[in-house]
Order: sequence, then structure tokens, then C-alpha cells
Amino acid sequence: MATPSHNARITDARLYFLPVEMRVPLKFGAQVLTKVTCARACVTLENENGESAIGWGETPLSVGWVWPSSIDYDERETALREFTCSLTRELKKFDANGHALEIGHAFIENRLQALQSEFNASREASHALPHLAALVCFSPLDIAIHDAYGNLQYKPIYETYTSEYLSKDLSYFFESDELFAGKYPSDFLTPSKPTLPVWHLVGGLDPLDDSELDGHEPNDGYPVVLRDWIDRDGLNCLKIKLRGDDSEWDYQRLVAIGKIALEKDVEWLTTDFNCAVTEPDYVNAILDRLRDEYPRIYQSILYVEQPFPYDLEANQIDVRSVSARKPLFMDESAHDWRLVKLGQTLGWTGVALKTCKTQTGALLSLCWAKANGMTLMVQDLTNPMLAQLPHVQLAQHAGTIMGVESNGMQFYPDASLPEQTVHPGIYQRRAGILDLNTIQGNGFGYRLDKIQRDLPDPAV
Repeated sequence: MATPSHNARITDARLYFLPVEMRVPLKFGAQVLTKVTCARACVTLENENGESAIGWGETPLSVGWVWPSSIDYDERETALREFTCSLTRELKKFDANGHALEIGHAFIENRLQALQSEFNASREASHALPHLAALVCFSPLDIAIHDAYGNLQYKPIYETYTSEYLSKDLSYFFESDELFAGKYPSDFLTPSKPTLPVWHLVGGLDPLDDSELDGHEPNDGYPVVLRDWIDRDGLNCLKIKLRGDDSEWDYQRLVAIGKIALEKDVEWLTTDFNCAVTEPDYVNAILDRLRDEYPRIYQSILYVEQPFPYDLEANQIDVRSVSARKPLFMDESAHDWRLVKLGQTLGWTGVALKTCKTQTGALLSLCWAKANGMTLMVQDLTNPMLAQLPHVQLAQHAGTIMGVESNGMQFYPDASLPEQTVHPGIYQRRAGILDLNTIQGNGFGYRLDKIQRDLPDPAV
């Protein structure tokens, strides 16, 4: 079990905001994004011997994804920034001792919801910050705690998710001994792989070929149309954004992209209905029509991602008819392992993990899902810069159904040029893969000493 030198506590936290402009717009449901602010956190941990280490974490505060609403975009982004600042100040005072997973879990369970409630008490009820947004605001801090812990132990962080470093087994986190007594995250992680198949996002606004260009596209040396992306990056996996409220548009979009995939020998497709569907029959009808009219395209669909609304507890839809056709993965509604458990009772068969919902939460959802026979995927939040590195490592250790989604290089590739210099294979997709061999050292293996990036003044 963990020794005193393996226990840590927080002694300091800092926060930075890095604005990023998109080269092409990205559509989330009804929201079209043209920019994003990345929150970058630095956390200092100290062990019981007085030794200390710092760690870094980063997450895009992706307003359209974390908080779909008709509320003004800038108002929502300002709220996300303010709440992240509040969490940083609170984390400095947070009195918890142990492994990074134990510290992160304690903050999420004992402080995050209360802080969210306090924050929302000063706002109109209709403008309340959602819990998904609260998790995303905490995630850069949580990721930084894990990075700092690995640095403090002089270990890559994934080598510390064991009984040697953790004082509590998984039965503590899941409040159940049935499957988890004497089990640790390391029991559910797979050996790391040096390369991962990579998924490309085909957004609802993305042109498929030159006939769809309108002359306003960027001329910056990067591809614009789908065929060019496939040729340049050797893509073999396409994630298709659909509307979820226009079945004919969704069907024709699937067919058009499916035909290009067949033409270009792209092997795998997945569909993302943007949480806009309210009845399983909507998805079933599209899948059945595709099966009958274009069976090869239907066969290429590896899984279906989150067609139904974010709030799973308020929308407990029986989805077994969908998962009988294709594996059905939770994403936005899988805030934590408890909701993953609820989802399984409703017929969901897989979970799409995201580091933006915290490294701590992703690991616990991973363990619960694997122990209960669910399959995994790791999905992107258009992660640039440092955010990309923990993201791809989660996929590297999760044992996903097929690689990892990574689309930051589509929407703001130049934002990550300093990191790309050190990790070229992680910020560029070649032959349909990401190459993770440059991740080296302790924590998340960022190799920050080699990355030349100037940070703004800290917000906290």
C-alpha cells in the first residue's frame, strides 16, 4: 500500500487562458464555433517528506459542447472562465492527502457540486452553469494534479495507478466490493501502444469535394475538402457529424460520405447525432434504410455515438433497439461512472471517454465500464497544445474499440506548432495513425523544457 512519500497534498495552483482562433468553423448542434479559449493550469504538490513537484493540465473551454444554449456565447464563455478561476482559488485551499486520483475524486465528490451551486445562486435559473461545464472547468486542474503526482514520484503517471501508490482500492470509489475489492485502475488498463489509428471529424459544415467550395475557405496550406484530408493524412476512420433533427439530411449526408469512404478505401465510419434525437426510431430508420440500400456503407459503421439528450437522468430512454443494430456509445451524458451504470441499464453498450471531463472521472468510468462488459472509445474535444497529450495517452491505455479521435489539426493546426516541434507524430496524422513515441519522462511526459511557448500573465 501507499507509503508517506507516496501521499501528496496541494500547495499551490495557477491558471492561464490561451485564446485560439479556428481556421474553419465547427458546428456543435445549433452552435457554430469560430474560436475557443483553452484553460491551462499549473498545480504544485508536496509529499510528507517535504519534496514538491509541479504539473500542468489544459482543456479547451468548448462553450458549444459543454453548454448548448441560446444564451449569448460571450456570456457563457465568461461564466466558464469565472468558474474556472473560482475552482483554482478553492483548490489552493483544498485539504486532501493521497494519490492524484484520490485528491481529484475528493474534490469532485465533496466540493465541485457545492461550488457549482454557489456560483449558480448568483445567476438566473435559466442561465445556470451545467454540470458538464463544471467538470470541464475543473479538468485542467485535475489533469495537472495527475501530472504533478507522476513528477513527484519520478514516474509516468500511468505507472502509478497501482496498489503501490494508491491507499484505496476501487471498491472505495465505487462504493461496492462486488467487483472491485482488491482491484486498482492498473487492473483495467492495457499495455501502451506506440501508435494509434486516428479518427477524422467530418463536421456538418465541412465541404466534401470542390463542388461545395464557396470561395471563403482558408488558403493556408492545409486541406479543406474531405477527399484532400483523406489523401494527405491516409485516413481510415471518419466520424460523421449529423443534425439529429432532419432525418433526410442525415441520411443523404451519411450516403455521400460513405460513397467517398468506399472510393478512397476508408474502412470505418461512426455517426454522431449531436444529442438531438428524442426517439430511437429516428436512428433505427436511418440505419435500416442504409442497411437495405447501401449495405457496404452500413457495414462500415463501427458504432453510433450519443444520439440522445445530454441529461440521461431526465431522459431515461430505452435504447436497446438501437444497440441491437450497432454498438451504442455514451458521450455527453456519461459525466461519471454512476451515469455509465444507469446508461447500461437502458441499453447503452459503450462509453466514449474524454479527459475534458477530468482524468479522474475518465479513469473511474473506464474501470467501471470494463468490469461490467462495456466497450470504450476516447473522443476528442478538438484538443490543441498540451490538451492533446493526456488525451491520446488515455486512448493509449484504455483499450479502445478503434484508436482515438483527434481533430485539432483540422481546426487550428498552427495553435500547436510549439508542441508539434517536440511531438510531430501526435499533432500530425500520417498513414491514418498518431505516433506517440515522443512522449517521454514523468507525469504525462510533456517534455515542457523542449516546448517553446510564452504564456500570458496568470488569471489566478
